[in-house]
Amino acid sequence: MADSSLLYYITDRKAFPCDERARRLRLLEKIAEAASCGIDYIQLREKDLSVRELEWLAREAVRVIHDQTSASGFRHPVTALLINSRTDVALASGAAGVHLPANDVSPEEVRAAWAGKCGVGAPFDELSAGSASEISPPNPLIAVSCHSPGEVAQAASHKANFAVFAPVFEKKNTTGINPAGLDALRQACLESIPVLALGGVTLQNAESCLQAGAAGIAAIRLFQENDVAMIVRGLRGG
Repeated sequence: MADSSLLYYITDRKAFPCDERARRLRLLEKIAEAASCGIDYIQLREKDLSVRELEWLAREAVRVIHDQTSASGFRHPVTALLINSRTDVALASGAAGVHLPANDVSPEEVRAAWAGKCGVGAPFDELSAGSASEISPPNPLIAVSCHSPGEVAQAASHKANFAVFAPVFEKKNTTGINPAGLDALRQACLESIPVLALGGVTLQNAESCLQAGAAGIAAIRLFQENDVAMIVRGLRGG
């Protein structure tokens, strides 16, 4: 597999079999592990948390990513943290950008809010952040969840940085959701932005996604339930 393949870890702290405090600490450990292994993007997808809880977790995630960056001798983080849906939290925490679910606001609206240093959703002054301009990157990374080639085309037209196309394969323990399949992924990858494959992706079938034109792989369990270094080696070679 190509050593340039983009890798995207999507978090799910509730999958850890422990109490809430331990789950958050375990998730931060996993984020640090992913950052140390050169994962390109991490999406903080903890949608059940309150705004303040999510902001705290996002700040801690930014901190551990920067710690791993410093330990590796890099001047800038290799791993970019994206916050699911909440532009206000991304701004407050100094995250690199936002991941937008399907049918959320458009990337253009996020960029306008980012430029004005004002969040989307809860008012920005409800958060405990100081000046967003001091900690936020000037231009956000914006990913969009897509379920059809048409949605990928729309994401590209609205200036998203990349799309996450799902589900490509049938997902374990999931019923009632039909996988899009490799042909639909191949069509989606003809658009002008990178497309990452999500949904039932394993070390065994990841290569078929890349051969279909995917720029990389996105996953929850593949990264969260395994040794990340081993998975990265398997996906990128080496």
